[in-house]
Amino acid sequence: MMMVDEQSAERANPGWRALRLDTLVRLRWLAVTGQTAAVMFVEYGLGYPTPLLACMALIGVSALFNLLLMVRFGAGHRPSPVFIALTLAWDCCQLGALLALTGGLQNPFSLLLLAPVSVSSTTLPRRATFAISALVIAIASLISLVHLPLPWDPQSRIVFNRIYVIGIWVSIVCGVVFIAAYTTRVAHEARQLAQGLAATELALSRHERLNALDGLAAAAAHELGTPLSTIALAAKEMKADIPPGPLAEDVDLIISQAARCRAILQKLRNLDGNAAAPDPFAVMALGEVVAEVAKPHEGAGRTIRIVRTGEEGAPEPEVARNVGLLYGLGNLIENAVQFARSEVRIDLSWDEATVGVTITDDGPGFSIDLLARLGEPYLTTRPRTGPNADPTRPGGLGLGVFISKTLLERTGARIAFGNETDAGHARVRIVWARERIAARGTGEPAPPGRV
Repeated sequence: MMMVDEQSAERANPGWRALRLDTLVRLRWLAVTGQTAAVMFVEYGLGYPTPLLACMALIGVSALFNLLLMVRFGAGHRPSPVFIALTLAWDCCQLGALLALTGGLQNPFSLLLLAPVSVSSTTLPRRATFAISALVIAIASLISLVHLPLPWDPQSRIVFNRIYVIGIWVSIVCGVVFIAAYTTRVAHEARQLAQGLAATELALSRHERLNALDGLAAAAAHELGTPLSTIALAAKEMKADIPPGPLAEDVDLIISQAARCRAILQKLRNLDGNAAAPDPFAVMALGEVVAEVAKPHEGAGRTIRIVRTGEEGAPEPEVARNVGLLYGLGNLIENAVQFARSEVRIDLSWDEATVGVTITDDGPGFSIDLLARLGEPYLTTRPRTGPNADPTRPGGLGLGVFISKTLLERTGARIAFGNETDAGHARVRIVWARERIAARGTGEPAPPGRV
């Protein structure tokens, strides 16, 4: 029923930038400082002969590259992922050349080849990370074969067994593969979650702004009613004191337009009821709330059936009509209607301790391999639309179920996705502790607690 769209994050945020240039420059200055200290310590501290001039030339080129970047772009610049990948590729090549001058993989600092892969896997798209990983493996393979001797005491001879060098190469390759695969996956999911939560906050904020706009319109209508009545009254008194003629016609026009304004203001008042009085529908029975959010989807060619099953002696709970509850339930019902063949069944159940809502459609059901991932951001199989759309690829951002799950969990719900055992139809089960969802007669839910 759903599948992963791996490019959805890039489509959702086409202006995505990974790091500030200042961060990359600071990392490179750290590398330059460490490389210089290591070479100087081996040459002068230990007294081992090294190709000092060539090593310092490579380090100097890296420092010059840093200075050019800062002068050209500035510390606050946010380069594109391609630019960052190219700079990391330069770091790999520079470090590889430095290792080739100082023993290749026999040099214990060869482990630092993993550093650019780590930076790439946590900040760049997968394709760039895989390219950096392939470059590091190629460099490690090359310097394992072509390199100068490891700087060592001239009075004693050191020889590394070839099997030992191969073992170092294998360990570096394994480290690259692990970082590229595992760390990239973790960072990718973290970015998806952050973007999905931002989308959730945006949707919730939009609904709150709309509600606030309704209240503002009603308040404005209430405030404008008094001066408009005064204008209408003064116009009628003027009409009684002037003879028929052009001036009387103008007064009649003022009166008619004032009446029109009063009608418009009356409509604005009805957007949010009486602004001065409390909302009589702030608290409603659970069945009425579900019927309200299901009603807009009844004209889609599917039947929506609501079944109430309460424990004997337990009254139907009354819940607050808050934005999160309405939006979350509405989105899940809409999703069920879109995938249903003919009917969507909504089962409401309650007892003294819990309240449950189960949404079942008679569609094909959830894919078994994706059941564990339902509710994650950017997971969708909704078909693409438009004249140039590819019907074989999913459309949308795959945020609807994620936003619904997030908003409902904020109300204290536990959500489970599954398929009916016999028919295999999709089923979403939402359960609250009754003390969490039941309103206290003021339109407010009970305070948060453990579910």
